[in-house]
Amino acid sequence: MGYNLKDESEVKEYIENLGIEYRFGCFSEKKSEVCHLLGDYLEGIKKDFEKAGKVYRSNCDDYGYARSCLKYGHYSFVGKGESGSRGDPLKAYRYYEKGCSLNDADSCLHAGLLLVSQSLPKEVKRDIPKAFENLKKSCEMNNATACFYLSGMHISGVQTQADSAAKTGKFIIAKDMKKAFEFAYKACELKNMYACANLSQM
Repeated sequence: MGYNLKDESEVKEYIENLGIEYRFGCFSEKKSEVCHLLGDYLEGIKKDFEKAGKVYRSNCDDYGYARSCLKYGHYSFVGKGESGSRGDPLKAYRYYEKGCSLNDADSCLHAGLLLVSQSLPKEVKRDIPKAFENLKKSCEMNNATACFYLSGMHISGVQTQADSAAKTGKFIIAKDMKKAFEFAYKACELKNMYACANLSQM
């Protein structure tokens, strides 16, 4: 059956039928990609963030669907879909890390960025080497932002907080302009304009 998408009543019918189709595909046929679409439907069409969050979480935990791990990580970070929640960066990190282990480039990016942040609660321990590995994995999967951050880490180097304050001491990530150039070049090729700007100054 075709729908006249210029007719408001037919648009409403189409949207409702889409929801029914996604629910059947997710709950009856156990299709992880359809479950993720159901989460997107609940989020984008129905604006029911609580139900969307539950679908994303279940799809990540039960079916190992990487994009749902990423989405639930986002929800956890800001407390979306849970009344009274201020956000839980540690839970968010765990879901980003799970998505990364399932080879989702964006999950690796967000896991890495959380681990380099200096403004996180004590529950999330800053871990530069682990962050670097997450960002590197993300860059290898062609995430331009991850490649850009890796370039920046090699331009200035990364020291421990104590050594950084003293402006001396050992580097966790060494200054290396050759690697900085390589990561910036890849990021620029992937259309990151900030990397292109840095590249023009190297």
